[in-house]
Amino acid sequence: MRSHFILLLALVTLSCGENSNSKTNNAANTKPSVTNSNKTLAAVPQYTAEVIKTYPHDPKAFTQGLVFHNGFLYEGTGGKAARGDDFFSSLRKVDLETGKVLQKYDVPPDFFAEGIAILNDKIFQLTWQERTGFVYDLADFKLLRQVRYTGEGWGLTQDGTHLIMSDGTHVIRFINPEDFSTVRTISVNDERGQPLMELNELEYVKGEIWANIWETGWIVRIDPATGKLLGRIDLTSLADQVQAKNPKADVLNGIAYDAATDRLFITGKKWPNLYEIKVNPK
Repeated sequence: MRSHFILLLALVTLSCGENSNSKTNNAANTKPSVTNSNKTLAAVPQYTAEVIKTYPHDPKAFTQGLVFHNGFLYEGTGGKAARGDDFFSSLRKVDLETGKVLQKYDVPPDFFAEGIAILNDKIFQLTWQERTGFVYDLADFKLLRQVRYTGEGWGLTQDGTHLIMSDGTHVIRFINPEDFSTVRTISVNDERGQPLMELNELEYVKGEIWANIWETGWIVRIDPATGKLLGRIDLTSLADQVQAKNPKADVLNGIAYDAATDRLFITGKKWPNLYEIKVNPK
């Protein structure tokens, strides 16, 4: 996925807010190759994204999770005072058209918050290295309980029954929402059959899992039954444009799907805008 994979994987092991602090690098943005020294492998479909509409987004929001539900955006942001961050973890309800934060819960300062999902009138939120999940009432953001889990927490979505969780590796877990126990897992490999690492923010879209690959401008489409890679969406040009105009803007991270109107939204960490996009074949 990038030329210095081993070095970056070591860095990820040491730090995930560095899952959250590095800019997109050029090597990560190159079009994935589908050949190796022994044979040519079948390429997965490639897609581009056309911006349909642009909306305001809080440029201080270090986006870790994004959900569209009943006409509103719900956003989880990361950050931790103990790390010296100038951005802090929260859960938010946001007006799409204006970007105004309508409701907000500040996550305790000892936690670096990550992905979110809404299921059964509850909001679930992961934390990065603290191995703690938070469960909130959807209506008033009241904290209902905390749940422990193993490993790191990165992205989160749901399929109507289970929570679906990434942890920075190529493995995606299907989670029991009651106790966060792992029901099953899938492994995601690239075109060469190698583990596709650093799967980050997740969204369930028309029966597929869509995942940001951290520190790149790519979103991948994944078969939830098998882990098979179904496609790659190239958003590198948009990410480069945002970062060129906004020095504080960080990496692409945030996918939300409005099933009622078949709309897709994406944004990034500290991006000043959120974008409605249309995905087209290359």
